[in-house]
Amino acid sequence: MLLVAEPTLGEEEKAALAAVIDSGWITMGDRVAAFEKAFAAAHGVADAVAVGSCTAGLHLVLESLGIGPGDEVLVPAMTFVATANAVLHAGATPVFVDIEALDRPLMAPDDAKDKLTARTRAVILVDYAGTLPDPDLWRAFAAAHGLRLIEDAAHAAGAEGAGAIGDAGVFSFYGNKNMTTAEGGMVFARDPAVLERIRRLRGHGMTSSTRQRLSGHAQGYDVTMLGYNHRMDELRAAVGLVQLAKLPAWNAKRRALTEAYRQRLRRACPDVLVPFADNQPSSNHILPVLLPEGADRETVMDALRADGIQTSVHYAPVHLFTLYRERCPDVALPLTEEFARRELTLPLHPKMEDAQVDTVVQALADALSRADVRGVAELEGSE
Repeated sequence: MLLVAEPTLGEEEKAALAAVIDSGWITMGDRVAAFEKAFAAAHGVADAVAVGSCTAGLHLVLESLGIGPGDEVLVPAMTFVATANAVLHAGATPVFVDIEALDRPLMAPDDAKDKLTARTRAVILVDYAGTLPDPDLWRAFAAAHGLRLIEDAAHAAGAEGAGAIGDAGVFSFYGNKNMTTAEGGMVFARDPAVLERIRRLRGHGMTSSTRQRLSGHAQGYDVTMLGYNHRMDELRAAVGLVQLAKLPAWNAKRRALTEAYRQRLRRACPDVLVPFADNQPSSNHILPVLLPEGADRETVMDALRADGIQTSVHYAPVHLFTLYRERCPDVALPLTEEFARRELTLPLHPKMEDAQVDTVVQALADALSRADVRGVAELEGSE
């Protein structure tokens, strides 16, 4: 089966894990600090804080920026549910915003403006598929309305400017991401004081770590805030350091594969829409396409699976999940809902070769052709 996403792990990662085990220190320590420094440097920022997941990072950012009960946060519904869940964890209310267009599934500034109220305190932008929103536009929007600007950069590791659009940015290292630590995340913040607060909050609000005390850098600790256990361990950080070194080459491969998809889809499937045709900064995390209007996506997915090709959907709109329908029963996002009805995610990862792109595109063309034939036959039968 050709998978939608597949991590690249090998002997270097095994050796890094073995070195941690041999060291006798597996909880948060020197490797976590080294990973933070290296990841920040790779993205052109001064510092970073490693956490247990992107969701944990978003939660810590919201709390550190003072977002809580009574506040509203603008979020897209075209995202993984964790983006909105983090707002609820902070005690605030997510307010769902539509996308700009079917070929640009990022938060729409006009709809965001329409959703503003006296309680709006922040905006969470999502780098969908690894593509960054317009930083100047959103910085101006946030400044004009006195809002905190947060970037959910879960898809965007290695993309130019990722994580630095607003007050804070959070990355994911989950197993399907461009680089992985199995679970894990990284946080950037423009204000060093905010980042330091996040660093304390991730470890129970303690003023020093066990490693610092063991090495003689601290004699004891105080607890200055109600914190959490959102730390990263040495095993994950060791894998992250290995993966980070490979990330530029992997992202370049993703970029080349994405361009190959665009060219072949234009020829073989001209009715299939590929978003982000203007080549904006992107990590090319996933390859989303929109099937022709009226195409039966389930039938197409079944046909591709029969050909040994996995596909997926990114995403079911968050506002239509039961939890959020009950909380926000009157939300309607026409473009988001249309995008979600037609979106299909094709395989994209560095282990792929150009020949497999040809295979996927031809299989998709065949599946759409067969679906059209069946649709015509069913229509004629009904007459």
